[in-house]
Amino acid sequence: MFRLTGLLKAAYGKEGHGGPPPGNGMHRTAPAEGPVVIWNLTRRCNLVCAHCYAWATNATYRTELSGPDALRVVDDLKEAGCRHLIFSGGEPLLRADIFGLAERAKGHGMLISLSSNGTVITDAVAGRMAETGFDYVGVSLDGIGSTHDRFRGKEGAFEESLEGLLRCNRRGLKTGLRFTITTENVSELPFLFRLAEEQGFQKIYISHLVSSGRGRLNMALDPGLAAIRGVMDYIFDKGREYVASGRPVDIVTGNNEADAAYFLLKMREQRPERYAALLSRLRRWGGNSSGIGIANIDARGNVHPDPLLSSVTLGNVLEKPFGEIWCESRDPVLARLRQRPRRVGGRCGSCVWVDVCNGGSRARAAGSGNIWGADPGCYLTEEEIHAAEMVVS
Repeated sequence: MFRLTGLLKAAYGKEGHGGPPPGNGMHRTAPAEGPVVIWNLTRRCNLVCAHCYAWATNATYRTELSGPDALRVVDDLKEAGCRHLIFSGGEPLLRADIFGLAERAKGHGMLISLSSNGTVITDAVAGRMAETGFDYVGVSLDGIGSTHDRFRGKEGAFEESLEGLLRCNRRGLKTGLRFTITTENVSELPFLFRLAEEQGFQKIYISHLVSSGRGRLNMALDPGLAAIRGVMDYIFDKGREYVASGRPVDIVTGNNEADAAYFLLKMREQRPERYAALLSRLRRWGGNSSGIGIANIDARGNVHPDPLLSSVTLGNVLEKPFGEIWCESRDPVLARLRQRPRRVGGRCGSCVWVDVCNGGSRARAAGSGNIWGADPGCYLTEEEIHAAEMVVS
């Protein structure tokens, strides 16, 4: 994830470039601490979203982990040093034992987050989440009204999702909107920002589209590189506005680390006196963290380098503890993901920003036929990726 707000505070705030680096800090070829784990508890979902990487449906899957096995996995994650566990799906709230699993993780001292579609968050569910101590709840809103409903495959989903998030807000939970950029909703992004402002949501997470899962069938929804640049210009401007006004909305983008390089190009022009410090900070952040600071467990217990790279399976938690899989795997793809700098080809391989973005999304590259090829979602121009004068030692 690219934590834009923190970087804008460093660029424009009075504190300058102080504070810790964003994200997980330095990449390591053999991670010294456990990763953030995104756990797809179930493939079951009451919606049918066009971009779903898990290809979730409203069905019962008999191959999913049992309750006792899932509890044991939580214990294994604690032993592996996992510090942040994100419950996802499908719709994770459709799993009957989610609160038991969350309580177990919380008891182990982990941060726990929930990624939900929001439609099943009743007053009682929101209350239980608050009692359990969820640290963050993110709900996806991919447009306003009928746009969201069409994208999610259910009439009325927008109102249900929004009301679910508002219930969490009223319970004092930290809440955020999740938004995936598509041709259908790009014009509605300003309304989503306004909604966050009006309702007091603390975070806006904006994701780029990736050709994974059901998303492979819907890549015609990708707005294209030129449009994405315009979207990022708008997002950067909103972030700067929030920093200047002191508005407590945290803006984060995901699934395209070119955002970091594009940010630096802008800072070179707008804040040249802080550019070198920002470049150093983003090098420490290290870009794409698949297989390094991010891991995924799917509903059947398979471990992947990240949720979108499900074509690479490192092992199964029913057969080995998570920590053993993560730290002792000899999978050649995982080994190459952990190389620093990451060896990638195409225009990514010759790009001057590769130590900032780390080659971008390998899931998106794999969707184009070569996991080590160029990330087709990179929207930088040829001139920008070869702008050696922009990079300082």
